[in-house]
Order: sequence, then structure tokens, then C-alpha cells
Amino acid sequence: MTEAPETMRAAVLDAPGPPEALHLRTLPIPTPQRGQVLIRVRAFGLNRSELHTRLGPAEGVTFPRVLGIEAVGEVAACPGGEFEAGQQVAAMMGDMGRTYNGGYAEYSCVPVAQVIPFSSDLDWATLGAVPEMLQTAYGSLTVGLDARRGQSILIRGGTSSVGMATAILAEQRGMTVLSTTHNPAKAAALTAIGVDHVLLDTGEIAKQVRELTDGGVDTALELVGTPTLPDTLRAKRFHGVVCFTGMLSNQWTVENFYPIGYLPRGVRLAAYGGDAGDLPAEVLQSFLDTVASGTAQVPLHCSFTLDQIQEAHAYLESDRATGKLVVTT
Repeated sequence: MTEAPETMRAAVLDAPGPPEALHLRTLPIPTPQRGQVLIRVRAFGLNRSELHTRLGPAEGVTFPRVLGIEAVGEVAACPGGEFEAGQQVAAMMGDMGRTYNGGYAEYSCVPVAQVIPFSSDLDWATLGAVPEMLQTAYGSLTVGLDARRGQSILIRGGTSSVGMATAILAEQRGMTVLSTTHNPAKAAALTAIGVDHVLLDTGEIAKQVRELTDGGVDTALELVGTPTLPDTLRAKRFHGVVCFTGMLSNQWTVENFYPIGYLPRGVRLAAYGGDAGDLPAEVLQSFLDTVASGTAQVPLHCSFTLDQIQEAHAYLESDRATGKLVVTT
């Protein structure tokens, strides 16, 4: 174990509430057991999941809790020897920040299964934007959609961090990318990452999509949620696939769901909610290498410090970001 202080700073949520409900406190640094990794956190991304937890809708969360479903940093200790001290790692998912304390801290103790090694000279803010965003985008494309080179994809919720990451990965696969935004001022950001068709989302874009793609897209990623899902389904070609991954609208369920009446004829609906195991280490490393070489980019909107956690969460809730928000420690 590398030398470490006995205490750390962490952002603690005692109960759901406004951004001011997040309080910086001094806590003991966790002691890892076999099967766990203690990480010196250098940065962590902000996610809608944590916003849901702070606002109250999330289920299965116990309080007080250090939030954070992801983090990047260096291994401080690993009793089982799975990782070496000082090794760069990313950690994500697996109930981080929900049933056990997560990444909103200077140190985080997580199960070995949630940790992925990497090596990069990119700055910590950039690295902090990647893990959950890349895992969700990659998993949605591979597990949820089984996307293939040359296909077309509609990304509903395109200026979210996952939406932008998906567009980058889809462009690398040679797919035709259509992506939506509610804000015309954000269109240029989508064009800059390789989106072929930027659509202003009025709530009803299926007709425009079908005209642009000669009958509908092959695949679609639904990140807004159930309010736009019916229209997204109508934007598909026969035997096309829609993957429901995100809920930017905070609306999770379809009331009185009747599949025969809800799903257009011949259109398939899938869902994705994955874990760290869906992001192979070689995929993470390859993505970071392409970013370092300048052939890909990380959609990082801006970064905050741990002292600014309340401000950062207020910004997250405002929906002003185009891409990812990150906090450095």
C-alpha cells in the first residue's frame, strides 16, 4: 500500500434535496479488503444517475451516501494483488454511490470487478469524462443495437455526453449519424464531432428522419426517455432496432404498455443498462489512444473542483452542458 493520509474529503448526501444538500466532509479513508481496490481519485464525471439520487427518484439508495458511479485515478492499495500500486485505473457502476460510497471523494474503495486499467498522459479532467460515458455508448452500440458498419443511426438526445460519445464511436464505424438537439445553438458542436445530420427536436422528427434515410434509420438510440420513444420508433425502417438507454426527461416508464399497439409493425425495441464488464480494457485503451493522437475527441463541456460540487450539480440540473461535466480532486 502506498503512503496515504488517514482522512479524506468527500461530498456526502444525507438525504435527497437541492444541490446544497451535498456537503463536503472529512471522512476516514476506507480500508480495502481482498477483492477490493482503494483508488486515489483524481477526477470523476457527473451523471444523470447521481442527479436522480439527489432529487429522490432513485431506488435502493441508502443514506448518508457519497455519490458517484464512476471515477479515475491511481491504485492506492489492492490486497489481492490484481492491480499494482500507482497503476492508472477507471472504476464505474456496480452500485458505486448507491449501496456503497462512490467517486465523489479523494479516495474510493470499490470491488475489483468494477475496475479497468489504462495508461494515458491525457489530463485528469479529460480522463474523468470517459469511463461511464464510453461504457454506455459502447454497450448501447454493441449489446443493445448490434450496430454494423455502413448502417444509419439516430441518436435522440445527441448533446448529452453519452449521445456525443455514441456519435464519435458510430462515425469511427463508418455509420451515417443523425443526432438531435432542442437547442439550435448546440448544432455546431454535433457537426464538429462528425454528425451527418443535425435535427432540431420538436418532439416529432420521425417524418424528417424517414425522408433523410429513404424510409427510416437502421438503428436508434433513445436517450431522452419515454416521452420521445414512440416518435423514435416511428423513425425506424422495417426490422430496425431502437435501444432504450437513457432517461434525460426523468420519465422512466410507459403507462398501460400494450406492445402490439405501441410498437410499429416490424420494429424491434431493446434496452441497455450495463456494467464495467461491458467495457473491455482494450476498448478503453484504444479510445484514449485515439484521443491522444487527435483522431477522436472527448466531449468534455467543463470541469469543476471538489470544492465546487454544489455549483457543479446545479449546472448538471440546468441542462446547459453540451457533453460531459467533470470534477477534479
